[in-house]
Amino acid sequence: MNMNNRNISFLSSRSLLLTAAVSGLALGGTLWVKPAFAGTETSNLSVSATVANSCAITTSPASFNSYNPNYDGTAMGTIQANCSTGSSATITLGQGANAASVSTDASPSRRLSNGSGGFLNYNLYQDSTATLIWGNTNGTGVVINDTGTGVTKSVYGKIPLGQNVPAGSYTDTVVATITF
Repeated sequence: MNMNNRNISFLSSRSLLLTAAVSGLALGGTLWVKPAFAGTETSNLSVSATVANSCAITTSPASFNSYNPNYDGTAMGTIQANCSTGSSATITLGQGANAASVSTDASPSRRLSNGSGGFLNYNLYQDSTATLIWGNTNGTGVVINDTGTGVTKSVYGKIPLGQNVPAGSYTDTVVATITF
């Protein structure tokens, strides 16, 4: 075989191999080709939240010292409220567990009881001068505006002088309510 025939034979073998490879792909072989994207689309995802108007309330007791009928008895307690930022709320104080029969939510007549029929009249006030009674209505409650850090309000108690009652321990329970 001369050199020219050998080259032709070699080229023919390569052509045949290339033709077989292309034919194999055409007949179901795997072709590794990166697919082309036809385009893109977008859509907005809405995200939302609702912050509920809420408040929490706690109290610390108003404890009177030993009462002397010749002097007014005084006490001071606190009410802490923590509401959602920007919330407005009203704190009211109920009539107490031992309220006198003439007591109303707007003008409470509160009494401490010794548990044996003895009562000691007192009241709770919004101010230290004992002029604004803290009642159980919107008009007699205390309005607060919270910035989200909490609000503390003082409760001032006063037992009027001149009450002649038996010695002993006197108590009452007043419900503090926050309306928001």
